[in-house]
Amino acid sequence: MRITAHLAKNFTVFLISLCIAVGFAQAPVSRTLEDGLRAATAKILTREASGQLHIVEVDAQSVAAAKSWPWTRDHYARLIRQLDAAGARSIVFDIAFSSPSTPEGDAAFAQAIAEIDTPVMLPTFTQGATENSSRRLDDLPIPMFRENVSLVSASVLPDADARVRRMVFGTVTDGLPRPSMSAQIAGVSGAAHTTFPIDYSIDPASIPRYSFSAVENGAFDKAGVAGRDIIVGATAIELGDRYGVPIHGVIPGVTIQALAAETLIAGAPLEFGWIPLLLLALPLAYMMAQSKTYGQIAFSLAGSSAIVIASQAFAYHGGRIFADSVPALVMLAAVALAQVLRIIRVQLREKAMTDSESGLPNAIAFANASHAEGQLVATAFVKEFDAIQSVVGKQEIGNFIKRLAEKIQFVTGIATLYRADTRMIAWPHDGEHGALIDQFARIEKALMKPLEIAGRRVDVGVCFGIASESDLAAASRAASEAHREGKLWHAHEDAEAAMIEQRVSLMGELDDAIEAGHISVVYQPKLRLSTDRVESVEALVRWHHPQRGFLRPDHFIPLAEESNRIEPLTLYVLRKTIEDLRDWCEQGAIISAAVNISAKLISSDSFMSAAERIVRATGVPRDRLIFEVTESATMSDPETAVRNLERFRELGIAISMDDYGTGQSTLSYLQLLPLTELKIDRAFVEHAHVERSDALLVRSTIQLAHSLGLRVVGEGVEVAECLEFLREAGCDYVQGYFVSKPISAEELFPLLTIADEAQSQLEAEQAS
Repeated sequence: MRITAHLAKNFTVFLISLCIAVGFAQAPVSRTLEDGLRAATAKILTREASGQLHIVEVDAQSVAAAKSWPWTRDHYARLIRQLDAAGARSIVFDIAFSSPSTPEGDAAFAQAIAEIDTPVMLPTFTQGATENSSRRLDDLPIPMFRENVSLVSASVLPDADARVRRMVFGTVTDGLPRPSMSAQIAGVSGAAHTTFPIDYSIDPASIPRYSFSAVENGAFDKAGVAGRDIIVGATAIELGDRYGVPIHGVIPGVTIQALAAETLIAGAPLEFGWIPLLLLALPLAYMMAQSKTYGQIAFSLAGSSAIVIASQAFAYHGGRIFADSVPALVMLAAVALAQVLRIIRVQLREKAMTDSESGLPNAIAFANASHAEGQLVATAFVKEFDAIQSVVGKQEIGNFIKRLAEKIQFVTGIATLYRADTRMIAWPHDGEHGALIDQFARIEKALMKPLEIAGRRVDVGVCFGIASESDLAAASRAASEAHREGKLWHAHEDAEAAMIEQRVSLMGELDDAIEAGHISVVYQPKLRLSTDRVESVEALVRWHHPQRGFLRPDHFIPLAEESNRIEPLTLYVLRKTIEDLRDWCEQGAIISAAVNISAKLISSDSFMSAAERIVRATGVPRDRLIFEVTESATMSDPETAVRNLERFRELGIAISMDDYGTGQSTLSYLQLLPLTELKIDRAFVEHAHVERSDALLVRSTIQLAHSLGLRVVGEGVEVAECLEFLREAGCDYVQGYFVSKPISAEELFPLLTIADEAQSQLEAEQAS
């Protein structure tokens, strides 16, 4: 669902950016930017002229030599005769001949035109009648010059910014279409008044040039002129025929005409507008819309823009194709900007939903998170918060909250915790309330060990609140109420009603579940370190509910204890364990099995009698059966606990104290109980190989137990290093996921050692 929404947002950004680009393409500013970009590209990718076209310039030197302007036409007559003699292919004038000069000069020029073999082209112009008039006048050479020449258009059409960027293929003067100078020189045809872009990447300095006076006097490279097209025009500043152009600034009109001709000589360019490059940019823009960081956006924008601009340059220089890139670049920039704004929005949102001290999500984040219907919410209230803050310092209080949250997550596996208030941590809870209460107990147990903050060891006490429907405020009030009442937890009235309903519903199904076979027993192996064999197991109960699915023991066992249904459940587990133990023993397996006895059952006469009957009625070796009791169970009523445990010891059943280290047992108390085994709680075992304080406690406990004649089991072994530490410390048995997860009786049997096999191995060892 989130992925679909994310893709929809990306597509929306992409579509809006495309609309912006299309709209921008219609705006005049797009043309301005395109011209600027094209000029910048042309400036970088300059190229030489073809060499086919040469310029004869009426430069300052020529004007000074003639000592007058305008010249008499005999100067032009001598010029064209020199060029004709040198073998020029054509001669084109970018100089007006629309008014007479001296009769002698005009006659000399007309005669020269008629006598030479080289074709001559004279210009025509169209201009306004006055500066502000819309009426146009045609400017043609005088009639005597028209007979033996071709008339070409010399019109120049500056843009609104007074720069010349395009040239016409031709114009209509005196009612007739005339090719432009550039089209005539290049031999390219085109409709009158249609234009083409001038290629300003051609370097004007690469066009060969001659001074008019030098050519007139024959002082020029005649071989260089042979077979070339010659264009004659004014370049002297005082003659004024100058225009602004991209890249090159203000240049003479004859140079512009020459560059236009060079453009067509290379091949008439094609213009495809902005659509092709916009289509090229579409997939690039869509990919950019997936960017999630500023770096990705910058890289995508730079890369995509480079691809578009390079494609534009390649299209022209490789295929004489002019394509506009600005709309495509605008689309890419719009997508990039949208992504940047999205990241900023997300960062601001995250900042608003993050606790500045601890870095945890805050109450705003909790309110914005999605919560399942009927979901519970729990809060942990930190007791003596002000005192803790005075110890660690205000600057470290955020680190304290973070460490506390990490501890809670480690113990419970909760994915996300929220700092709901200064002294409260909250989290949502799916499932049965019993599992939540079990979480509270595990957190309380884990916090018996101080947290280390800034080099100080801080004792932390917490109490908890529960509310339903993700009502964080109600859960916070419930936690405060638990603090006032001195209880571990307190439920808000709505949560308490839901909890009661859950308890009644679930416990009403427990007896039926036992009858229907939905309750099963699995076994977690215990590895004996002296033999490296599985020689003992712990029986664990599982409930596969037909509607609710798999229920963890901590979901229903606390409810069974509260509702006085723990006795039939424990007796069921005892019968099943004895049956499996008898089967293993009959097959020669060396194995013992432990059953957990609830604290409520230690002092129950009915349970004691029922368990005794079950044990006596079976043929299982009783020394293979172990009853595990918790330290707290024996502490609540020591006299009754000792008396009842003695009854089991007389039957030959071993007694194990579970979760040792979390209660208040003393040496004298351990001596009082009829124990066979001591199990060190996982809270101390799992980090003993790295935590010095845990290692010290584990070693001393093992030594104490051995001095009392008890064997020792280390719980919670998850890694090889922990197992090796316990082996070195002298521990007798270990259990945990590194050894094996809980498995069925059928899966367990292949792991067991058969008596004959054990005897054979022993004899082999003795023989060696």
